[in-house]
Amino acid sequence: MTVTLVKRNPPVESAPMGLRAKKRKLTKAAIWDAAIDLFAEKGFDNTTIDEIAAAAWVSRRSFFRYFQSKNDLMAQPIASMANSLAKAVASCPQSAAPADLLRYVVLALARASAAEPRTAKVMEIAAKYPAAREALLSRMAAVQSQIDAAFRRRCKDPFLVQVLCTLTLSTLSLSAQHWLANGQRDIAVSTRKVYSAIAAVVSGLDEPQR
Repeated sequence: MTVTLVKRNPPVESAPMGLRAKKRKLTKAAIWDAAIDLFAEKGFDNTTIDEIAAAAWVSRRSFFRYFQSKNDLMAQPIASMANSLAKAVASCPQSAAPADLLRYVVLALARASAAEPRTAKVMEIAAKYPAAREALLSRMAAVQSQIDAAFRRRCKDPFLVQVLCTLTLSTLSLSAQHWLANGQRDIAVSTRKVYSAIAAVVSGLDEPQR
């Protein structure tokens, strides 16, 4: 299989204020974009850091200023999700019941994820390459405390916080899988599908055991 590396144009930023920070943000995004495209084209295991750096127009040394490894690159969506989840929890009306809070947060994150052009590609890479999947999930434990803290600021019951954390992550994962597998244009359709399945299972738990 022949793979052609296509170099992207170097990031350009002309705004005078915060130029250094904005340039760093653009460079980091360029590296991540280049990596995901290469992982999808060439394979996670076969892509080298030198190839990623070349495609992003940065040196190998510059690469390591932003990412520690290929695993770190794959784990970026998880870290971003934790930050987005905290913002979604904080922006939900204070009067919202736990179920409404769950729906609000899941839909906000699901739509943000679906709007990201490379979400589907990241999921396909993780599904195809075990090492990439492990790298993606490796960050989950590290961000779990952030997710837990976001819900604890809204809920006083520690057990309810655990339930919300678990349901949020599970629903997001299942919604994304259904959305990708069925080619849904609106991921809200997939989230409603997951809620219906959960409701059907939970309602059955009230029935006496036979």
